[in-house]
Amino acid sequence: MKRLIELRINGMVHDVTVEPQQTLLDVLRAELGYIGTKRVCGTGDCGACTVIIDGRAVLACLTLAVAAVGKEIITIEGLGTGDRLDSLQQAFIDCGAIQCGYCTPGMILSAKALLEDVPHPSRAEIHHAIGGNLCRCTGYSKIVEAIEVAASESVGP
Repeated sequence: MKRLIELRINGMVHDVTVEPQQTLLDVLRAELGYIGTKRVCGTGDCGACTVIIDGRAVLACLTLAVAAVGKEIITIEGLGTGDRLDSLQQAFIDCGAIQCGYCTPGMILSAKALLEDVPHPSRAEIHHAIGGNLCRCTGYSKIVEAIEVAASESVGP
């Protein structure tokens, strides 16, 4: 039986009617038009559907939409402001860490959650944070480099 829920996505409130078993990925893409969250494996193996929920990187394909009620959801569309990219997005471009782009939103959001928690991570912490995100185009060297660049440009301890 469908029910009306309220989701907070990228600072905006959305009222949406969902089935109890409907995933957050399905709601984001099909119901609300947040197509930066990618559908690839549907089984939680690739990380392309990664979003940030209450500061944690989460797989939207394994998260029920109803479980996200009352939480702050950030998608790739929520990074940056106006015509200015987030520092991670810019670092991915500058370092050549983007090829086909399918994994990029999930990689960036996994890295964003890491940098919010650990502003200056070690290389091992970066590898761990993106360990659930698969890339078949670039390898991971440029992706790790981009995260290191973004971390080095952040202000703070």
